[in-house]
Amino acid sequence: MRVILLEDVKKQGKKDDIINVKDGYGMYLINNGKAVMETKGSSKVLKHQTETRALEENLLIKGCETIKEKLENTVLKFKVKAGKQGQVFGKISSKQIATELSKKGFDIDKKKIVIDVPINNLGITNVKINLHKKVVATLKVELHE
Repeated sequence: MRVILLEDVKKQGKKDDIINVKDGYGMYLINNGKAVMETKGSSKVLKHQTETRALEENLLIKGCETIKEKLENTVLKFKVKAGKQGQVFGKISSKQIATELSKKGFDIDKKKIVIDVPINNLGITNVKINLHKKVVATLKVELHE
């Protein structure tokens, strides 16, 4: 029996895969809403859905690319207190960066901001922002007294 998976099934396949299974297991998958039987109609629906998802994904990536360009031309400036040798008291967090970005009109979740090295020195530090799994922007964060 050939079925189209509606969700990921462990050791069988991922969503939208067409797989061959024994009749009893196929009926189990169908009855539990994890698969549908493959027919000409269901194959057409699957093809249409995958094309639609691909178009939506491309639009999302293009939107993220425009945001990436704007972010890479932006420099966030933070006024901080520092001791001798430019060492800052405390450090800048992803929450503070997200708050400043929202003030500038960007709606970015703090979980998407990746800080590789602690931001605790005066000067400019580069911070990665994961806008999409295929689009990563680099933001400049400047600390000054």
